[in-house]
Amino acid sequence: MALARSWPSIIGVLVLLVSVPAVAAAGNLAMPRIGMPGCNTTCGNVSVPYPFGMGPSRCYYSPGFKLTCDQHGPPRLLLGDGRSGKFEVVEICLKNTTMRVVSHGPHSVNMSGGSGMWSLGDTLGSVPYFVKPNHNEFILVGCGVQATLQRNGSLVSGCASFCPHPYMYAIGPVGSPCTNIGCCEMPIFTGSASYVVELNQLDDQRQSLPAEPNILVIIAELGWLGSTSSGADNILVLLQFNLDNDVASRRRDDHLRVPVILQWTVAHDVYAAAANHTVAGSSSSCPEDAARSICKSTNTKCIDETSSTNGDSFISPELGGYSCQCKKGYQGNPYLTAGCQDIKECDRKEKNGCFGDCEELPGSFRCRCPKGTHGNYNVSGGCVKTADTNTGHPRLALIIGLSVASGPCILILVLGALLLTRELKQRKAKSLRRKFFTQNRGQLLKQLVSHRADIAERMLISLVELEKATNNFDLARRLGGGGHGTVYKGIMSDLHVVAIKKSNIVVRREIDEFINEVAILSQINHRNIVKLRGCCLETEVPLLAYEFISNGTLSDHLHTEETKSLTWKERLRIASEICKALAYLHSAISVPIIHRDIKPSNVLLDDSLTAKVSDFGASRYIPVDQNGTTTAVQGTIGYLDPMYYYTRRLTETSDVYSFGVLLVELLTRRKPSLYRSLEGDGLVMQFVTSLAEGNLDELLDPQVVEEGGSTVKVVATLAVSCVKLKAEERPTMRQVEMALEALQGQMDFSLGVLIEETDREKYTSTNYPSTSQRAKQSEASRCHSQEEEFLLSARCPR
Repeated sequence: MALARSWPSIIGVLVLLVSVPAVAAAGNLAMPRIGMPGCNTTCGNVSVPYPFGMGPSRCYYSPGFKLTCDQHGPPRLLLGDGRSGKFEVVEICLKNTTMRVVSHGPHSVNMSGGSGMWSLGDTLGSVPYFVKPNHNEFILVGCGVQATLQRNGSLVSGCASFCPHPYMYAIGPVGSPCTNIGCCEMPIFTGSASYVVELNQLDDQRQSLPAEPNILVIIAELGWLGSTSSGADNILVLLQFNLDNDVASRRRDDHLRVPVILQWTVAHDVYAAAANHTVAGSSSSCPEDAARSICKSTNTKCIDETSSTNGDSFISPELGGYSCQCKKGYQGNPYLTAGCQDIKECDRKEKNGCFGDCEELPGSFRCRCPKGTHGNYNVSGGCVKTADTNTGHPRLALIIGLSVASGPCILILVLGALLLTRELKQRKAKSLRRKFFTQNRGQLLKQLVSHRADIAERMLISLVELEKATNNFDLARRLGGGGHGTVYKGIMSDLHVVAIKKSNIVVRREIDEFINEVAILSQINHRNIVKLRGCCLETEVPLLAYEFISNGTLSDHLHTEETKSLTWKERLRIASEICKALAYLHSAISVPIIHRDIKPSNVLLDDSLTAKVSDFGASRYIPVDQNGTTTAVQGTIGYLDPMYYYTRRLTETSDVYSFGVLLVELLTRRKPSLYRSLEGDGLVMQFVTSLAEGNLDELLDPQVVEEGGSTVKVVATLAVSCVKLKAEERPTMRQVEMALEALQGQMDFSLGVLIEETDREKYTSTNYPSTSQRAKQSEASRCHSQEEEFLLSARCPR
């Protein structure tokens, strides 16, 4: 499925092949009933359990769960009404809420543009399916092209394919996994029902490409590319398909089956409205109305998939929904009335480790030795006859006497057991805190303590104190947040107001980012960098406490509905303060730090509109004796350095590029991730072109044109120098800082001249020239324009 839009600078062909797997129904025991009464529940060799169904609407839960059995030839189970015939369902799993579907054969579509949209909704309307994270991969087959998969403006996956030799494309990797020569592959970590795909031709590959290269972009099940289909490697079939255009080869390739794993849930917005009460005995947070409407069986539990991770990447709320599972000891279909039935454990008691008398219980069983025997009923022959079964009056009296005499001993034993349990719980809690401290790299703070004792008092904050400061993380104290975490406002015991960052999910990478932020912010001190007040390492994910910045982010002030935003002088000052902070990180500390995510939403403003750079979760140290480091790509689409994206080599110039994009956003009040010109160019490319053609005013914010005067072109030229494609052609942050300071000094000087002009008559009566006259005489002797002066000052060290 492809949707193309023209883009003159891009040549590509977009193909999305989608299919989805699921695991076979759990267990080997047969289900008494899997569908609604009177409804067909099989198509060929595929079982169709409710909420899925075929035929009348009563056979399936909602239109999104409708399936169609195609009887033309061998029976095939198709998604939706089957009119498109695109997706064939081969497996449905209720336990894992997954489905495997396949698509037959790739389809190459020539396109002159480089962007498109893939969506399940194009075929099925309102669907409850989305691509399951960590179970599918993004595959690119072609030469000299880079493809990215995006969702809501965020990078989901992507890779680049190169062909160093003109014949390398035809030969391919010869059955081995893709290694960026002729093709590439990358796992998909974020689930979604729709993606935006963008293709970019690599400039340095143009000479080795054919006139109209075919390009395949595929979504398939993880590991499919290395498997075989009809005796041939799938990767060779794709490469041959991409080269052959004859009808015979197309007909042969139609037999290729490409699988994809989909996850499904019952739609979240159908039942999320009413109740805040949860179902009694349920471990999930399903609303009561939702649980009653979806989970029909008595012995079932409702699961809110929005808050469930199950080891996969985080599922966004808009993709979430509900699912049902039979409780332990029950099996069947939880979506049907009386669908979960008790498993008869006593029918297979020996398999359950019971060799005595077995008694059935709801959802479980009880085992004991037969009457008149004693011993171990968990092993064969473990129950033996009792030596003396006499229960006459003398022995009964003896038993009663012993029981009365042992009463105090039993009481002591009970009290001792309670005290022992309490002690064990305290030791377990203490051990857990030590584990989290070690897991969260508490040795880092210990090293800080060994050098400066005051750091321990400032940095180490207990969980009890943070809960008290935020009223146990009350929602009323919530300041904001996103997919990674939530920020709360708190008042510490010393009456300091702080902002506390708490992660939403338990992911190892998120913990590493928190720890990285502690290591960086605890060792730097700059007026334009947000201060870290302390951290708590007693939880599974560390909690960070920052100084509270009350005036929001730079993005909030720029992108408002008001006609006018920050004044030109304020924008120039804020840009200079951000530049000072970055120059400090790059050159003023012992081990340089690269921020890696410079954008307006990561710049906070206080009451006096002083800039504070924040969010160092993605930052990295770069040793002084190194010129960069190779690392996984992190950042935000629109602000990401293209050379860093292609090479994965991180240098200080990556921050320079992001700062240049921020300058463009300050000048235009347009978001780089959303802007597209009529020709399809992004904001940065359009800005560079407009400056070169002399029509920059059409793109600039009218307020900037009105207030900035001649300084606007100088700042625009500085921004263009920062976003040059080649990293070695960009200035350093120190040079940019010097240029902005010189520009601010020039603005202050011009204001002084304007004031002096009003008093010029006071000096005309004497023979001495005024200050402005002397300045003009000095200015007349210069050989460079104002713009050239600023660029020259940026190249000279102080």
